Amino acid sequence: MIHASADIPKGNTEMHKAARAGMAIAAIATLTLTGCAAGASPDATPTQEEAAPGFLSVADDAFDAGGDLVVQLDYDTAEASGLDPQGAATARSWMLEGLSYETLTTIDENLEVAPKLATSWESPSDTEYVFTLASDAVFSNGRAMTADDVVGSLQRLLDTPTTWTGQLGPVSSIEATGDLEVTVTLSEPYAPFLSALANTPAAILPIAEIDAGEVDITTEMLGTGPLVATAHRQDEEWTFEPNQHHPDADALGFATLTIDIVGDEATRAAALRDGSADFAVLNSIDSAELLSNAADVTVVGQKNTDFHYLMINSLTGDEALQDEDVRFAINSAIDRAAINELAFGGSTEASGVTPAGLPDACVAADLPSAAHDVTAAKAVIDKIGGLELDLVVYTDEPVLAQIAQVMQQNLAEIGVTVSIEQVDYATYSARVYESPADFDLALSWFAGYADPAMVTTWWNPEVAGFSAVFMKGSDELDALIADGYTTEPGADRAAVFEDLCALADEQSEMVPLVLRPSTIGWNTQSLSPTLTSAEGYGDFLRYVTEFRAN
Repeated sequence: MIHASADIPKGNTEMHKAARAGMAIAAIATLTLTGCAAGASPDATPTQEEAAPGFLSVADDAFDAGGDLVVQLDYDTAEASGLDPQGAATARSWMLEGLSYETLTTIDENLEVAPKLATSWESPSDTEYVFTLASDAVFSNGRAMTADDVVGSLQRLLDTPTTWTGQLGPVSSIEATGDLEVTVTLSEPYAPFLSALANTPAAILPIAEIDAGEVDITTEMLGTGPLVATAHRQDEEWTFEPNQHHPDADALGFATLTIDIVGDEATRAAALRDGSADFAVLNSIDSAELLSNAADVTVVGQKNTDFHYLMINSLTGDEALQDEDVRFAINSAIDRAAINELAFGGSTEASGVTPAGLPDACVAADLPSAAHDVTAAKAVIDKIGGLELDLVVYTDEPVLAQIAQVMQQNLAEIGVTVSIEQVDYATYSARVYESPADFDLALSWFAGYADPAMVTTWWNPEVAGFSAVFMKGSDELDALIADGYTTEPGADRAAVFEDLCALADEQSEMVPLVLRPSTIGWNTQSLSPTLTSAEGYGDFLRYVTEFRAN
């Protein structure tokens, strides 16, 4: 049984972790971070060059394999629901728990819906989906997955609402219509349905064992996925071994997977250089410059549908922020191009509410704020005699402070004095998400998902919940969000999103800024990975079954 606490004997696992940490620490002296917001030179920024269409890297079948794969991440799962995938609310939890669980659908290298545990499906009408299930899906305890597991898993998600329940849309019934067939009926059309099924919270669970009390899904992961978690110490380390019942078990290119949680970016970069880590998330483009002379390390920038955004507290922030004209002045003064160049080395792009790059998404350059009319914005702020605001960011992601510095300079041009406050995430969460919210401006990021309608949900405070403490929203915006759900992909839906993005931009309560690429590195002597050029659910280990480690 895998526990989220640190009560598992450390033994040899702790010894080999200590050895790796010691090697990395010894190398940090040569990798001291520069701390500059625009530190990476053009030649040292993470490459986005494709090795094949849709892929930054494709594993080499001739690469020596069968070794132990070591991955370093910046943070662990952090869910009140423990290891229950249905309660997973963060991209990191989706990725880690997704190593042991599978979903009916998945997304491919083009961010399009593809088969997974459902090998195919039909839609007899725009509210009905008939799924044919894989005949070789087996839970890690050796029991074959059944249609009842699928029905029970999805019904459990509906009956016990979590963050992801609303993303499934208006499901009215789920029933087994054959030994390997499940039919889901919606009460009205919902375009993102198949994309919503592709993320870990919609994973298929061993319902028979859960109902019998044989498995506590909050402390033990029992899924049909390729890997089985054999040990977990919260915020320290995971150990995974192959699920011997999985169809890909014999083809895995590594014997075990160890995931170390290492909060310091310099330590992760050093571990790649000295080979104590095979693969690591790096977050900052500065790391690409630090590792640019490491012959055995490749650093890439994986595009995401995720995007950074600014929260403007129109409820309990500075009284002036209750005025839409003031909020829009702040929005229109922000230079997205400068954020891209100075914080991301030119590796990203501006986005609207619907993530840039997804089909039917609105065009950021067409938004009202894109005119970047500094003179008009300054006139609004001059009219109220200037403005002094706080801007809260959390320290876990250094790029937020870099974005804040660009915005501070932008807003100074229109007479807004910004005081940047960097705090730990617990403090940030209490100030931003608890009632009453205690901030004027705050930066964060959204997962962008695989369908542009999905992230629009968060602009409806009543549905989102978390945003209700700092934004008002509007009935008009809520109606456009609903239209985006029910309109079929194509020109009509694109027109809905154009109106939705423009209205949200004018109201300026949650303001999209730029896409949030992932900076990822690996040691080319010890690992040959498969990595997509773009990702929708923050899962850069999506193709881990193809990784080859020696």
